[in-house]
Amino acid sequence: MIALVDMNSYFASIEQLDRPEWRGRPLGVTNGRTGTCIITASYEARACGIRTGMRVREARALAPDFIQVPARPYRYAQVSSSIMAALESITPDIEIFSVDEAFLDLTACQKLYRCPVEVVARKIKHCVFEASGLLCSVGVSGDKTTAKWAAKQQKPNGLTIVEPWRVAERLAPVPVTELCGISTGIGRFLAQHGVYLCGDMKQIPISVLAGRFGNLGRRIWLMAQGLDPEPLHREVKAPKTIGHGKVMPPDTRDRQEVDRYLMHMCEKVATRLRRHQLQAGVFSIGLNTRRGWVARKLKTVHPTADSDPLIALARFFLENWWDGVGVHQVHVAALDPHPQACQGELFAPDHARRDRVLAVMDAVNQRYGEFALCRAPLVKRSDMPNVIAPSWKPAGYRNTLEP
Repeated sequence: MIALVDMNSYFASIEQLDRPEWRGRPLGVTNGRTGTCIITASYEARACGIRTGMRVREARALAPDFIQVPARPYRYAQVSSSIMAALESITPDIEIFSVDEAFLDLTACQKLYRCPVEVVARKIKHCVFEASGLLCSVGVSGDKTTAKWAAKQQKPNGLTIVEPWRVAERLAPVPVTELCGISTGIGRFLAQHGVYLCGDMKQIPISVLAGRFGNLGRRIWLMAQGLDPEPLHREVKAPKTIGHGKVMPPDTRDRQEVDRYLMHMCEKVATRLRRHQLQAGVFSIGLNTRRGWVARKLKTVHPTADSDPLIALARFFLENWWDGVGVHQVHVAALDPHPQACQGELFAPDHARRDRVLAVMDAVNQRYGEFALCRAPLVKRSDMPNVIAPSWKPAGYRNTLEP
């Protein structure tokens, strides 16, 4: 028994919750006041034809009273953390799928609740409302994929239950591309083999998909029949990389401006490494230009969580691999993050004083806000706010907001 909790127009709903005068009005959230693309729209805006990804000017043409609201990612993360913590009162078996979605494995709780599935599902909805003041949609079935599909069927504020013994029948007329994880690319491959609807999947052997996509192909074949074998993943694995990127004004050629953006990302990466007592010695630094990505893997002399050597690498990169072509995005990543060693490097310089300075700076910024204390050039950094990463989690390595 798997349930999927899906918040209704999450960012927009929080804005309407905090500003009652906006309730019932077409509203769209953008990345800052200068953002031109709608991140999410309220259901009143959707009724006017406004959709996620639409430009603000197009939205105003459809709804003259459209309200543009700058995103507040820290507020959204705060509410999500409260919701996820409250859901643990329903079951401890939770997979936080995104900032506004969570899977609950209720299999072991069925005897405990001793009530119909619908009653348990309504308990979940009530739990979310009590924790946040927001409505959600819930889908319940016997596997993750069907539960996620079910949650989308009666939005907003919906409740859909698909009994495991009826899943194949319910999914049969559903286009395969409506299932989570089946992209248009995979959809094209399936169409070449005559599979357009979930009910068509039985027409091809599982080996056809396994030969093309490996284990993912086997899972897709089972998903279409309501037999998704994927379990819930509760553990947050240690990061294989830690990186930050940021979009710049198109075709930026000013060396000082590109340097400032890279410095900003270097500080973000280094701060995040220190927050989790990690360090790294291999970094990727890249620029997305009108000719495509220009990126290099560079090494520091010793593993570090200090931004100084990382900024030096970024400037070395600019000197040697950037020819002045227009840039519209930067990215910096630590490629080998690992726990800081208790035993220092034998020939590494003593950075005890620098470490104390960084610790004080981190404490100040944690208390008064990110970059309250920073390098002078970063005072003029981009004012575009951070965004919530798709892999965000309430705690641990993934509890971070991306630029």
